[in-house]
Amino acid sequence: MPNRLSQETSPYLLQHADNPVDWHPWGEEALTSARRQDKPILLSIGYSSCHWCHVMAHESFEDAEVAQAMNTHFINIKVDREERPDLDQIYQLAHQMLAQRGGGWPLTMFLTPQQIPFFGGTYFPKQPRYQMPGFLDLLPRVAAFYAGHKSEISEQNAQMLAAFDATSPTKSSVQLALAPIDKAARELAASFDPVWGGFGKEPKFPRPTELDFCLRYATAGGMLRVGEMALFTLDKMQQGGIYDQLGGGFCRYSVDAHWAIPHFEKMLYDNGPLLGLYADAYALTGAPRLRQVCEETVGWLVREMRDAAGGFYSALDADSEHEEGKFYVWTPEAAQALLTPEEYAVLAPHYGLDGPPNFEAKHWHFVIAKPLEAVADSLSISIESSQQALTSARDKLFAARENRVRPGRDDKVLTSWNALMIKGLARAAQVFDKPEWVRLAQQAVDFIRDRLWQNGRLLASYKNGQAKLNAYLDDYAFLLDALLELMQTEFRAQDLVFAQGLADRLLTQFEDPAQGGFYFTSHDHERLIHRPKPGPDQATPSGNGVAVCALQRLGHVLGETRYLDAAQRALTLFYPAISSQPSGYTTLLIGLKENLSPPDIVLIRGPTPALAPWRAALALAYLPHTVTLYLPNATTGLPASLAKPETSQVNAWVCRGVSCLPAVTTPEALIALCKGAQGD
Repeated sequence: MPNRLSQETSPYLLQHADNPVDWHPWGEEALTSARRQDKPILLSIGYSSCHWCHVMAHESFEDAEVAQAMNTHFINIKVDREERPDLDQIYQLAHQMLAQRGGGWPLTMFLTPQQIPFFGGTYFPKQPRYQMPGFLDLLPRVAAFYAGHKSEISEQNAQMLAAFDATSPTKSSVQLALAPIDKAARELAASFDPVWGGFGKEPKFPRPTELDFCLRYATAGGMLRVGEMALFTLDKMQQGGIYDQLGGGFCRYSVDAHWAIPHFEKMLYDNGPLLGLYADAYALTGAPRLRQVCEETVGWLVREMRDAAGGFYSALDADSEHEEGKFYVWTPEAAQALLTPEEYAVLAPHYGLDGPPNFEAKHWHFVIAKPLEAVADSLSISIESSQQALTSARDKLFAARENRVRPGRDDKVLTSWNALMIKGLARAAQVFDKPEWVRLAQQAVDFIRDRLWQNGRLLASYKNGQAKLNAYLDDYAFLLDALLELMQTEFRAQDLVFAQGLADRLLTQFEDPAQGGFYFTSHDHERLIHRPKPGPDQATPSGNGVAVCALQRLGHVLGETRYLDAAQRALTLFYPAISSQPSGYTTLLIGLKENLSPPDIVLIRGPTPALAPWRAALALAYLPHTVTLYLPNATTGLPASLAKPETSQVNAWVCRGVSCLPAVTTPEALIALCKGAQGD
């Protein structure tokens, strides 16, 4: 019989709806049952595209013997970490405190009925292996410990709550300065891998926030090497298997140092920022392969990740047919059977099929093993002929791959992750002059505004016609940031109104005006054992960092000091932590730079046809320290700060801080002016 999860919308929770485990979703019913029965809570947190979550589900949660032990001893709660990042943040931090090491998914935590964890881990096998205890043995031991050591657990709980409090930043009186920015650049340079790119050793994550910081830093007069590190990393990633060489889009991370073999899940929140970064890299270098990466990634997005109404889905699984990567990998024989000899002669050395297997000693996952120019030279054919053969071969293999059993797809629409993709699409649309990409971004915004913006408040998740869950800091901050990028692509008055509504809610529902900074949850959110105020970047940018950047930019656009003051308070709160470990706070550092040196606000006004040359020129200029709004003469609904006079020719006004410069009448003069301001 289905359990209580059958009434949920989360694909991850629904994966467990037929388990023999008596699962509850997180909610008052489960928490009340735990208190009433004085039973500990077994909290399991995961997500639908998580490989080891699937493994633990098959081994334990689908097993009748394990389920009986769980049902006997615990109130069992299953949580989708993508729907409830508030809970995930709290209990990942608790795991780190208890185990003295990082966590991950699946996260398995044992809580008192008051929601405070007293023991936990991540993946547990059913029987002991991997030097790990067996889950079946562990369950009665944890239950017995809870029953027999109440005073000891109570003492530990008090210590944990105090430790939670100690993680929150406290107000200080500091003078903001640029020094942490240079220090962060030096830290990133010290951890850079000069052979394969990226930072640190395997596993290698894309870390787009750090790469964005590096590009901005170098173009603002910092060490050129820092920008070269970012470009080199982006180049190495697109050559590797972390990038889907046939279908486009990036996987979550690489298990090796050279980007070859990924963990095969594809997440929306990686691909949005990476799309924008590759567009920036193209603007700086003009490398055709970078354009191809952007076009193929958008192709993947439209083909596999887009709801018919305009929203974007969350993720694709790593697994298909219970095997990780099966959808993506090949054997030379399978590829050769589909291709002509001429096609295979080009494809095999280019993607490494002429070498040993690189995945589990029996499969080949495509990487760019040999440049196409070198392949053409070795075959004594022209580069044009080799490109034609490769294109034809890729088309055939892609078509064959489409007939395989597909990885599972998490088709819920998350506000924050959609915002990251909207921003990436908007940026790429600017660089490549793609009106159809602008439409994709605008339709996603309209999807959110129509379905997830209710009574002046955002909701976090949408599926099957149902919007749910009180939105988080990231939802508001990321969407505000995305709207500011989208308005630079094509201005719509309704987007500015929406942005103001989001900014006002950030201040009224998330800010701590006394101490500064923004809580992850709103003031009227469910009361939990800890209320984080996150500053460092994680897999996604820091919500506080994005809020600072977006509020400052909107404040300068509108001349609204409330937004600027709130950003200033947040930077002041986090500045000691930023100064101590700056490379962990790159998004806040971008906000710090724009606080101390406000961005240029550029308003370009004129007849619609005459704006096209300006757009084309500025698209490839890479001006990250500039907010550019194109306001055709017919634009209506402009606030006073944007209401420049209509003219028969194009004029551009540059505003810096509280002063505006005389109108500029050529794109070249505008680019020179803005580049001079950012340090070039």
